[in-house]
Amino acid sequence: MPVFLTYGLNGGKAMSRRRWMIGALAGCLIAPLAMAQQTGLTGSYRAEGRNPNGSAYTGRAVISEVGGGIQVTWTVGNQIYSGVGRRDGQVVIVNWGQPAPVIYVVMSDGSLHGTWQNGTALERLTRE
Repeated sequence: MPVFLTYGLNGGKAMSRRRWMIGALAGCLIAPLAMAQQTGLTGSYRAEGRNPNGSAYTGRAVISEVGGGIQVTWTVGNQIYSGVGRRDGQVVIVNWGQPAPVIYVVMSDGSLHGTWQNGTALERLTRE
């Protein structure tokens, strides 16, 4: 028969060691997700990508979070592109005037990994 130790961490009520461990483990798993969602995206980024034809490109992107939305301005060579979108948790979708949006995933290090042109092109944004 297992023996449970009790801890007085529950508003003065006894809490079993097993319940305390489960709560602590759940907190460790949930806290990084909550912090990642709260991380703001506003800032300047180095853009590196691959066009649909396979050629590589580099440039810069500036992201602004305004009124619950996202604004992105990319500069690649002499070309400037811009778009607006939204963030849903760790997914950012930006409409930039083309038939398919740019779709990014916010990574744990704050970089954004994305695809555009219906998945035939790739891009990574790394905070400068």
